[in-house]
Amino acid sequence: MARKLVVFVLVLALLSIVKPAFAITNGELDGGQHPNVGALVSPTQYSDGTWLYCSGTLISPTVFLTAAHCDEGTSSVKVTFDPDYVDGDKTYTGTWHADPLYNQAQDDPHDIAVIVFNKPIKGITPAALPTAGSLSDLPKDQQFTSVGYGAYEVTNGPGGHQYLYNDVRMVATGTLNATNPAWLRISMNPSTGNGGTCYGDSGGPNFLGTTNILAATTITGDAVCRSTNVTYRLDTDSARNFLAQFVTLP
Repeated sequence: MARKLVVFVLVLALLSIVKPAFAITNGELDGGQHPNVGALVSPTQYSDGTWLYCSGTLISPTVFLTAAHCDEGTSSVKVTFDPDYVDGDKTYTGTWHADPLYNQAQDDPHDIAVIVFNKPIKGITPAALPTAGSLSDLPKDQQFTSVGYGAYEVTNGPGGHQYLYNDVRMVATGTLNATNPAWLRISMNPSTGNGGTCYGDSGGPNFLGTTNILAATTITGDAVCRSTNVTYRLDTDSARNFLAQFVTLP
């Protein structure tokens, strides 16, 4: 079982897609800032002692939003909302539902899924979704708040790049790079003061500025998590058509 991330090789444009999940880099501990952000819990522990493999967000008392490529081939999935997960912490069990049109196409991959919980989650306020088409004309300096449980650091040594995980919810801020029909590309370049996502953050939220509006979900980026966070827009017809089956849309 491997952590999830769909990696796009970015050379002026997206040139190819590889399937291997995205973590917050150049960020800080989230603590209790975003209690509606959780993570998918693996049934088996990873070799580094961690358990979490994808991130996501509660969007109704019974619905948790994540990415379709986080599918582990099982209908029953466990989610934690603990900001610092250790084995034995409380989890919530739900049923996996992915967009049946998921195909990793570059124009619109339909890379979206939900987990429907067996019982409503109490004590956590769900995130809000954007209205239809509301992300098409964002200003160039629009900020996004990215949250997730993925790799917090990437090191480079004799053995190549190593991705470090600790099952802790992190947060970072990035700036809009480009708006595409299905995507928002967000700078996470630390040289410009931005932070962003990495392996293990797939499915996690990118909130519009400091609001509770979940603009897009993390899907991919560059392989060493330093350049661009490529996120799936939630204001499009395709995303909304899928989500309308599970939640009431704004």
